[in-house]
Amino acid sequence: MHTEDWPSTIEEALAVQERLRGRVELADDCPELPPTVTGLDVAYDDAGGIAAAVVTLETAGLTVVEERTHRAQAVFPYEPGLFAFRELPPLLAALERLEHGPDVLVCDGHGRAHPRRFGLACHLGVLTGLPAFGVGKTRFVGSHGEPAPARGSSVPLVDAGEEVGAVLRTQDGVKPVYVSAGHRIDLAHACRLTLALTPRYRLPETTRHADRLSRAALR
Repeated sequence: MHTEDWPSTIEEALAVQERLRGRVELADDCPELPPTVTGLDVAYDDAGGIAAAVVTLETAGLTVVEERTHRAQAVFPYEPGLFAFRELPPLLAALERLEHGPDVLVCDGHGRAHPRRFGLACHLGVLTGLPAFGVGKTRFVGSHGEPAPARGSSVPLVDAGEEVGAVLRTQDGVKPVYVSAGHRIDLAHACRLTLALTPRYRLPETTRHADRLSRAALR
């Protein structure tokens, strides 16, 4: 989908989600420990500007391999469940600037843990063809119990009777994160990668780096 064809109304965006969600691949063909992981995040200013950041890390040592940013104006209104239509144009532009193709995308947001099972990670995965999953700071849909306090503990995130994600404890006694599959990776694999990306802090290193970079790009 080219940005000139980008939806401009809520009705158009809902139709796009409905059309594209059938292209989500739930079968996992992502390497167990891919060579690199690419995190994505955006930051907003008060004038409707968006700075998108993508950061690729080596999976083994979590060292930065490459990073790119792109600034743009929001082309879609603020509407819960449709944030992808604000964030995807600059994110895709930043991804296109990478010299090395990503192995897997880690989104600061959700995949199938979405009212229409088509959050940002699903949308990015379908448009790029890359394995993608989401790690959200907060719950968007569904309900869950409380995971045990130890790192690695998890409980299902359930919405309308369907398991749409996992509530995962990434550090002992720290508030959990919300992991959901997006495209070409299953939930269990996404949780294992999330733990590999959180050796010291609650949020994945991919998200931490991309968050800092997007904020810096606004200045």
